[in-house]
Amino acid sequence: KQKAIQEGLKQALATGYSILESGGSSLDAIEAAIMILEDNINFNAGKGSVYNSAEKQEMDASIMVGDSQQAGAVASVSRIKNPIKLARYVMENTKHVMMVGEGAEKIAKEGGFELVNPDYFASIENLERLKVTQEKEKLGTVGAVALDQSGTISAGTSTGGMTNKKPGRIGDSPIIGAGTWADSTVAVSCTGVGEAYIRTCAAHEISTRLRLGQDLKVACAEMLDMVAPLGGRGGVI
Repeated sequence: KQKAIQEGLKQALATGYSILESGGSSLDAIEAAIMILEDNINFNAGKGSVYNSAEKQEMDASIMVGDSQQAGAVASVSRIKNPIKLARYVMENTKHVMMVGEGAEKIAKEGGFELVNPDYFASIENLERLKVTQEKEKLGTVGAVALDQSGTISAGTSTGGMTNKKPGRIGDSPIIGAGTWADSTVAVSCTGVGEAYIRTCAAHEISTRLRLGQDLKVACAEMLDMVAPLGGRGGVI
């Protein structure tokens, strides 16, 4: 399985990088890369999303462009094949930043998106993970950040959330400033226990530290040190 995960990451990286190499936008690159991961059952996003305590999948995603600071997000969706794609649609085609549940799925219908039966996301392995491990085995959120040839940086994040989460629970992934952030200096995508990242505005914290002159590596490390005491074990790109 580790090999399959590594191959999936290589495919996502190659797909996104090819867009950048040909002069495409960082936004296109991260959307394409994350869609690759959403379509791969080995990742906790899209097709591979884990189950909540009601044995259903609820997915979240967000996307943000650095120079304009445009952002879009969706949360608690269960019929959207590629949540990251809908997050971008919300950003570019509505006046809003975040749409949730049935409201998000209604916008998807209006936009001509492919809606799938929840059975599309079914996974015997993830269902067993819910029943047997009850959150002892964790799968991480997926994300991407990119810099294009025009100098624009973008970030995106997509997740199925936590195994055994309560229905309706939303973590940091769709929340701008918590799980995703992009400005003219830095693009950030986080993974970990979302409650801690929300409580510390973790993604934006890195941007703040950079503006105050801190080194990027130090800023990332110290942000992770902030979330650790709150149970936020995880990482950041």
